[in-house]
Amino acid sequence: MDRDLNEMQFLGFLGVYRETSKIILKWTKIFSQITLTLVLPFCAIFLAHSLVSQLLSFKIVDHEITRRDTWIDDPEYGNLSSKLQKEWVAFWLARLGYLIFIFIFRLLSTAAVVYTVARVYAAKQITFKKIMSVVPRVWKRLMVTFFWCFALFLVYNVVAVGLLIVWLVIVRQVSVGLALGIAVAVILLILYVIGFVYITMIWRLASVISVLEDAYGRKAMAKSKGLMKGKMGLSVWCFLCVLVFSVLVQALFELLVVWDLFSIAVRIGVGLVCLLLLSMLVLFDLVMQTVIYFVCKSHHHENIDSSCLSDHLEVRPGEDCPSEGPKAVQHEQLPV
Repeated sequence: MDRDLNEMQFLGFLGVYRETSKIILKWTKIFSQITLTLVLPFCAIFLAHSLVSQLLSFKIVDHEITRRDTWIDDPEYGNLSSKLQKEWVAFWLARLGYLIFIFIFRLLSTAAVVYTVARVYAAKQITFKKIMSVVPRVWKRLMVTFFWCFALFLVYNVVAVGLLIVWLVIVRQVSVGLALGIAVAVILLILYVIGFVYITMIWRLASVISVLEDAYGRKAMAKSKGLMKGKMGLSVWCFLCVLVFSVLVQALFELLVVWDLFSIAVRIGVGLVCLLLLSMLVLFDLVMQTVIYFVCKSHHHENIDSSCLSDHLEVRPGEDCPSEGPKAVQHEQLPV
């Protein structure tokens, strides 16, 4: 790329979007290969799960209502109970399979896209074979980072629910006005959303750090928290815009595909369009996520050696990152 990484600190909201679009358009072939191999299956599983879950849910609810209106000693009651049992098993198996495959493809997609963007900035040769050979080397680090973030989300939600329960108990035990009770509940909800978004931003940047640096897990999260200072607003706005479009695509899929309101031809056509749009959004988001990493690095005036960033995954243990002349600068490495 012709952009000086040390000047990326000056990119704003539109600048990040332009930079992301420029990278994707310039390297359309390689990103198309990544999309077809990793991002498209991720999105297909996501949308298919939405469709299957809704269909199973409709069947379960329908059979539950029918069984409720059936006498217990009626043979039909036993048949309905057997059907419901099988449907619940199918529902939870589908949910489990969805979580496993969505988790795998998300990690692989993140690793592939982040590494590709680093190679782009390093002006190194990019081949799909090279990318796929590197991806397996980082998925374990990404997995560790994910589980640390998941644990943080879990603790955060438990604390939030605990505070809400405590407030509800106070409202019931003490003479608290309805207006005050609602006001405090709304404030708690706003604070919860702010905290949730903050942790999400930390996790997203920590995922990039886990690929491009030697820090992962808790250390990647700590590194992410430091890098995010001063650029949190930019990260949030960039993420929210992609999120809004993703929600609109999902809503379109739910309305025109999941709900049986149109012909099968229309549903298939709309489903394919939604799959394509969602794949493009996911790819855009992953590239943008990496661009924001470089923006944050530049903002904090941290040394950026794009060659080391892209090559350190290929260097064997004990070897130093190769230098490429006067443009190469020693990259800060965090101990693991």
